[in-house]
Amino acid sequence: MRSINPTMGVRYSRIELRDIALSVMVLSVAFAIMFVRNGSNLEIWELLAISAVVVCASFVVHELGHKFTAQRYGAWAEYRMFPTGLMIALLLSFAGVIFAAPGAVYISGRIDTKMNGKISAAGPAVNIVLGITAFALSLTTTGIISSVFGIMASINAFFAIFNMIPIMPFDGSKIYRWNVPVYLIMLTVSAVLLAVVWFL
Repeated sequence: MRSINPTMGVRYSRIELRDIALSVMVLSVAFAIMFVRNGSNLEIWELLAISAVVVCASFVVHELGHKFTAQRYGAWAEYRMFPTGLMIALLLSFAGVIFAAPGAVYISGRIDTKMNGKISAAGPAVNIVLGITAFALSLTTTGIISSVFGIMASINAFFAIFNMIPIMPFDGSKIYRWNVPVYLIMLTVSAVLLAVVWFL
């Protein structure tokens, strides 16, 4: 079994950095359009800035959670965008909703079921932590700052529970295969967080 080597460092390729940048730009525009369609009265530059923050604090950190964990196990791991998924997200934003499969981290190496489960759990776990943190900050701030934290909390809570679906290719299927109690705990926490964020 391959052991964790935290000294290996995180590695990126030019293609991966390009795909991350394009995904962030497209998703930021999609979120901004969604906010406009849902009646936001903010300026477009403000919406784009908020959208970029939300995307980086939900989608990007989710994917990087997978990448960092996989690379600590010595595996090759890189993000690749799904152009079709990004286009769908952009088109749906005009209807005032966001449903996106912008891309995924591809992994290659000697990864067993336990490692794969932990790599898969890293993404939703990051979303859970960020969702809880953002929700707490939304309660202790005011104005537009509170609203941004509220949006971040909602998106991260949704990302967490959406990825816990226990069928391929979702993270939940690999976490469930590795450790059912861990899966049930993460699913419960994600569901509670989503309920709290949406109904309080």
